[in-house]
Amino acid sequence: MDEREFQQKLSDLIEQIDRLPAEQKGRLHKLAEETKTRHEKIRQTVKGLQDSLDHLRLSVKYLVFDLEATRRENQYLRKMIAQQDTPPGEGAD
Repeated sequence: MDEREFQQKLSDLIEQIDRLPAEQKGRLHKLAEETKTRHEKIRQTVKGLQDSLDHLRLSVKYLVFDLEATRRENQYLRKMIAQQDTPPGEGAD
């Protein structure tokens, strides 16, 4: 059930509650409003979680990029050190 369908069904329910006798209407109307409020809170919580997940995904991508760059740098520096440690004339075969 998507958001639009939920809102439509809730509105239909509230309309049906409004047609009930007064002694039954009050309690059911309050429950319908509480349901609406809870649904909105859940929707906001889910949106917050989705935003947090998007941020986490982006952070992980940056960390992976940084790790790969660090590995390339490390490899390059090791190669430079190995070339410096090799006495002249020994590395050329």
